[in-house]
Amino acid sequence: MHYLKLLKLLYLADREALLRWGIPITWDRYVAMDQGPVPSNAYRLVVEDLPKPAWAKHISPPLGDYEIELRGEPAATDLLSPAEEQLLREVFAQYGGKNRWELVRIMHELPEWRDPRGSALPISIREILQGEGWTEAEIQAVLAELDSAQSGRDILSGRI
Repeated sequence: MHYLKLLKLLYLADREALLRWGIPITWDRYVAMDQGPVPSNAYRLVVEDLPKPAWAKHISPPLGDYEIELRGEPAATDLLSPAEEQLLREVFAQYGGKNRWELVRIMHELPEWRDPRGSALPISIREILQGEGWTEAEIQAVLAELDSAQSGRDILSGRI
């Protein structure tokens, strides 16, 4: 699969999870790039030459024509809920048959995308929800819940 397609599918899955449940799957940050929105940390894992043992164990670096492939044993999915696994299957069923340029066109139609003109512009969760018509009260509730959940994740991981 072309790495651009993978990044678009990840973004669409996170976006759909956010719209359905008010919480993303990956907890990544999002940026608008020339070819549409992407999860920024996943983008860096694919394109930058950084140490990434867990990623590299299961996904190849970009090969000829920037194609990536699965390798090694399948990655554990125990950190995904059954609902998240189902959502990933749904997103792949809807978008997986499209090529990267069809996905770029779809991404450019999302209300939160702005042309960064060769740069990268942050996309906030607020922008995604506003673009889909959520009220300010709904957005505030989601942002408060995400902030609380992130604090809990920080505590459990020992960052606090």
